[in-house]
Amino acid sequence: MKHVFTLRLRSVSLGLLLASGFSSVSNAQLAPQPSPLSKMEQTVGLTDLSIKYSRPSKKGRTIFGDVVPFGEVWRTGANENTTFTNSDVVIFGKDTLKPGTYALFTKPTKESWDLLFYTDTDNWGTPEKWDDKKVALKVSAKPMMAKETVETFTISIDGLESVNGATLTLKWDQTAVAFPFAVATDARVMANINKTMAGPSANDYFGAANYYLENKKDLKKALEWATKASDMNPDAFWILRTKSLIQAELGDKKGAIESAKKGLALSEKTQYTNYTKMFNDSLKEWSK
Repeated sequence: MKHVFTLRLRSVSLGLLLASGFSSVSNAQLAPQPSPLSKMEQTVGLTDLSIKYSRPSKKGRTIFGDVVPFGEVWRTGANENTTFTNSDVVIFGKDTLKPGTYALFTKPTKESWDLLFYTDTDNWGTPEKWDDKKVALKVSAKPMMAKETVETFTISIDGLESVNGATLTLKWDQTAVAFPFAVATDARVMANINKTMAGPSANDYFGAANYYLENKKDLKKALEWATKASDMNPDAFWILRTKSLIQAELGDKKGAIESAKKGLALSEKTQYTNYTKMFNDSLKEWSK
């Protein structure tokens, strides 16, 4: 009986092991995808771009005009939607694409290609019902003969020698289509320079003062920053709240009461009842 029990136990263990192994295999990808997923990220100037798409291969077929019919909307890849994400505005010719994530569709013909940025990205392939209102931007370009036959569909961002723009290029079979675009690098840089040269904002001073107060650092420096913040934004009762707390910590109860009264009047005017309560509670404490 002892040997029989051992044999049964081993059989159970082997069964569990095999079940576990098959479970792991079933959750894994059994074979390579015919159109593998690709993700690319590229920064142009100060604008971050990312493209996610599946890449079908030619496999001896004639692609455009056959596998991809002329005059029809194409998913521009395979499987789920190809998506294009831009962190800042991207300018194609005279048209501007706002920051966001878009499904990328194309409509190829022998003479011209339309590139369509579609706001609905949850379609598998092309939408069952096309909605022109969801086209955020349409760009057109003439197709060119590729220098070499491209076996696997490729989307690239080329021409990165300029910080002010680049080219979105689609290549497959013997066709290449280039869509040049510009980015707002100069405007972004100038805005950053002007902001930096103008010095810290009221929010910068307030954040620094609040941090110093909460972490018991140099409270005299914190009061200096809170005062600058309040002078730059005199209607900000939340800044006066921080300033009054700093003054109280420094032992300046008279100054704390004065700041709290100003803040109280502003909070009552704008009906921020939580701040009104905090100011009233502090005034009662400091007036004892």
